[in-house]
Amino acid sequence: MPDATQDPPVEEQRFVRDDWYGEEITGRHYVRCEFHEVDFSETQTRNSVFTDCVFGNVRFNASQHADSAFTGCAFKRCDFFDAEFTGCKLVGATFSECELRPLRVTGGDWSFAGLAGADLRAVAFHGVRMREADLTGADCADAVFADVDLSGAMLHAVKLPRADLRGSDLSALDPLNAELAGAIVSPEQAAVLVTSLGLRVRA
Repeated sequence: MPDATQDPPVEEQRFVRDDWYGEEITGRHYVRCEFHEVDFSETQTRNSVFTDCVFGNVRFNASQHADSAFTGCAFKRCDFFDAEFTGCKLVGATFSECELRPLRVTGGDWSFAGLAGADLRAVAFHGVRMREADLTGADCADAVFADVDLSGAMLHAVKLPRADLRGSDLSALDPLNAELAGAIVSPEQAAVLVTSLGLRVRA
């Protein structure tokens, strides 16, 4: 996870239509800044922190983010086509009307992230902490949630057909209020789901 950055924080600045295409953003800290129609395509962030920032109509196409944080940030109508997050912290981040496909997330903490109604078809989350994340009504068909901590997550009406859920905490999932046709689970997870339906398994 990101450590304290070396550069002094940039606070409450507004960036409009800036071209940051392909930039390497390392060790920077932005606090309560606004980014509107900024091009972050193919940008790489490392050990950088964005705190309570707003991103509107920002292009993150093919961007790569490692050990960075976007805590409490709001993403509105942003494009994350082919973006990748590795070991990043997005606690409390919210996504509205964003293009999130395809997206790859490995490690990191997305707890309390707001992804209600998001189109997450075929996205991949590996080893991510997503405690109490809001996935209400999200379309996660063909997605991968491998070894993901979904404890306490809001999963009402979530769509998970053909999703690979192996290794993930499904204790918050109500099978009667989710689409699960063809979803892949382990025997241990199947037992959890059966128990949640009020059934008892006996040899």
